[in-house]
Amino acid sequence: MVELGSCHTAAEDVDFFMEHGYLVVKQAFSREQAAEFTKDMWTRLGLDPHDQSTWPVDRARIHMPYHKQEPVATFAPRVWEIMKELLGGEDRIDPAASAWGDSFIVNLGPPAPVAPVVAPAQLDNWHVDGDFFVHFLDSPEQALLVIPVFSDIAPGGGATYIAPDGIAPVARYLAAHPEGVLPGAPPLSLCFVPTDSAAKYPGDPRADPGFWSHPDAVREHCTTFVELTADTGDVVLMHPLMPHSASPNVLRVPRVITNPPVALRAPFRFARADDDDDEYSLVERKTLKALGVDRLDFAPTTARRRLVPARVAAQAKMLAEEKRRLEEAEARARVMAPSEAATSSVQTRAIAVA
Repeated sequence: MVELGSCHTAAEDVDFFMEHGYLVVKQAFSREQAAEFTKDMWTRLGLDPHDQSTWPVDRARIHMPYHKQEPVATFAPRVWEIMKELLGGEDRIDPAASAWGDSFIVNLGPPAPVAPVVAPAQLDNWHVDGDFFVHFLDSPEQALLVIPVFSDIAPGGGATYIAPDGIAPVARYLAAHPEGVLPGAPPLSLCFVPTDSAAKYPGDPRADPGFWSHPDAVREHCTTFVELTADTGDVVLMHPLMPHSASPNVLRVPRVITNPPVALRAPFRFARADDDDDEYSLVERKTLKALGVDRLDFAPTTARRRLVPARVAAQAKMLAEEKRRLEEAEARARVMAPSEAATSSVQTRAIAVA
């Protein structure tokens, strides 16, 4: 695992990304920034960080909605510079998708003793991100997989696992499906389904030869796995086709990350003109390397389109609940403020008399 310090993308970092498809930027933002960004998190959740009996018993991970956003360029400027280098320059990045929100993914761990630790390949959450669009090889909607880390993550503490040698199989699959593929959705999750599958196989899309199970693909193709342990303030930048999985937080020390998408203004291009003004981005070069070609004339055969995943409605409900909790906390603080001021005044007078 290469870890970037104060420099931007040095030659050895480029080589590492081209080989493994990810970079870790150390201390990209401060612990003070992390504390400020997460200060309302437990109030929003309605949980006590010091009392595990208040934590959910029906789920180990909570995907929160966002209330506020900060531009990456000001919150983590070194990361922004590296993102620009990975994606071919700022002019290619969609400014509407270049900010990080407080949509925390909180892994509190299971409430009961967990089963023995399994091999990474046997984790049950392997997937590729992007539940909000039809996937093509050149899709611009998710140009990088980004993980800002807002808590220390020790081994066994619920770190994200990645499978760097899984990028190539996913790239080959998408190159073979220019008609586009749908991301899995409950009850059939963690998969890709060709967009014409429902018409061909109305009973069960798994009967389609083009059906792709991310967990099965990882177990078939991948032998290299990385547990992304980290310190508060680290940021992981990954190729958008990187398979990854949540892991059990057996330590039950709250693990807090976000997973903000960064998008492009236009799709990736894998057959660029041969001149300096039209260079391949590092992500495009990594995709071509994964495919084993120098260029590829890829073009979708169906229209690009956005999707509305089921989580949107669930998070809208969560957002309303979180706003209510914040308002109630503010009301309690206003009620307590006068009594605290009176207590302080009495103490001051007592000191003066003494």
